[in-house]
Amino acid sequence: MLNTVGQDIWTADGSDVAVIGFHYPTRMAIIRLADGGLFIWSPIALSEELRTQVDALGPVRHIIAPNSLHHLSLADWKRAYPAARVFAPPGLRKKCQDIAFDGDLENAPDPLWAGDIDQVVVPGNLITTEVVFFHIKSGTVLFTDLLQQFPPDAHSGWRGIVAKLDLMVAPEPSVPRKFRLAFINRRAARAAIQNILAWPAKSVVMAHGPPIKEDAKAFLARAFVWLTG
Repeated sequence: MLNTVGQDIWTADGSDVAVIGFHYPTRMAIIRLADGGLFIWSPIALSEELRTQVDALGPVRHIIAPNSLHHLSLADWKRAYPAARVFAPPGLRKKCQDIAFDGDLENAPDPLWAGDIDQVVVPGNLITTEVVFFHIKSGTVLFTDLLQQFPPDAHSGWRGIVAKLDLMVAPEPSVPRKFRLAFINRRAARAAIQNILAWPAKSVVMAHGPPIKEDAKAFLARAFVWLTG
């Protein structure tokens, strides 16, 4: 089922993905560009029901993996929409050599969607390099793994302890501690985050956390104060 975020942007939630026993919920976003084509962000598993709903919005033109961890459904979406272009974030071409990528995500929007969506590459992290997107019309910022929040009872036992220490169950969505420690080039990351903080954000959508619908700019400033000072 699609959820409306704002004008010409929707989200859809999928089934959980297990990583070392941690269950991560999945969420994708669909943006309708000015030309009517669809921009698919972080695609989840493609069911017939989801495909029917997406097709009702317009033709799928661009399929985006925002970081090198969110690629599991790319091949299925490419088979379903062979005319669509698939874009890789830094590091994913080498990791997924079985996928024929059509383009690479850089620190500026591709001309195909530059009038509708802005983007910033957040470099310097050993875990993954995430590309953060901003849908201009709705004022929505899209984060994949750099911001997360799970319910307090999502994990138990040692996993519950790890989730607490990692800030996965903080009072509001946060940058997990493992990602904070993995930034080996904080100067470059800080510059990227400053560009993100300059966006006129109205809402924030995350792959692993509840959406932020109010005071988005203030929320983002709090979430990254550990880096920006």
